[in-house]
Amino acid sequence: MLRSMYSGISGMRGFQTKLDVIGNNISNVNTSGFKKGRVTFQDMMSQTTRGAQAAEAGRGGINPMQVGLGSQVGSIDNIHTQGFLQSTGRPLDVAIEGDGFFKVSDGENVYYTRAGNFYLDDAGNVVTADGYFLLQDDNSTIQIDPSTTQSFSIAKNGDVNIVTANGTNSDQKIGITIFANPEGLEKVGGSLYIESQNSGEAQHGAPGINGAGDLAASSLEMSNVDLAEEFTEMIVSQRGFQANTRIITTSDEILQELVNLKR
Repeated sequence: MLRSMYSGISGMRGFQTKLDVIGNNISNVNTSGFKKGRVTFQDMMSQTTRGAQAAEAGRGGINPMQVGLGSQVGSIDNIHTQGFLQSTGRPLDVAIEGDGFFKVSDGENVYYTRAGNFYLDDAGNVVTADGYFLLQDDNSTIQIDPSTTQSFSIAKNGDVNIVTANGTNSDQKIGITIFANPEGLEKVGGSLYIESQNSGEAQHGAPGINGAGDLAASSLEMSNVDLAEEFTEMIVSQRGFQANTRIITTSDEILQELVNLKR
């Protein structure tokens, strides 16, 4: 069989994966705190038909002769650039300006997220849309008692200022976690990440400390997906896929000619 046919197949597989990532980016264009994905390619092994030779007396050196055997997906990256902030006017909407993640828990496991749309449950706990507790630096939960609270606000340094009939209480602070390599975090769905072997250890702290970003209250960080860029990449991927199908079609026509030589 022709090597070009298998090269075309590998190219089609790669562009299928890229279209999958582009489709996921577009579907999450309005997901708070979403970080877009990117696909990179690399060539596969090459078949050497002639090795390189060094220069000798009376003759110069000879370069190797190699035929590539296609392409493969090199990486699928998560691009952690800042998304734009949208003002909502809602006091429990919080965005991170800069590096870092909110720390949340389901009671057993700790997760990390950039989605800052939080809510109050019936016990006064600050939770995510799925009921995960928003944590402080020491892994304690944040509580706003609706029966005694007159108003509350969140400062850019993470302080939760609760106004009651007895005055203002500011002894709770939203924790922020940073990683040496945030692109190494693993997505687990629900706009959540978990620590991986290549993300580096979680460094827990407060907003504005040790490289962590500040908080923007009554705002949400939107997705960093650029639709114009995604549509452009989609067109390029579609044309790349079509070109690889043409390679397979052409290779098939050549094989058909070889089979018909006997007639």
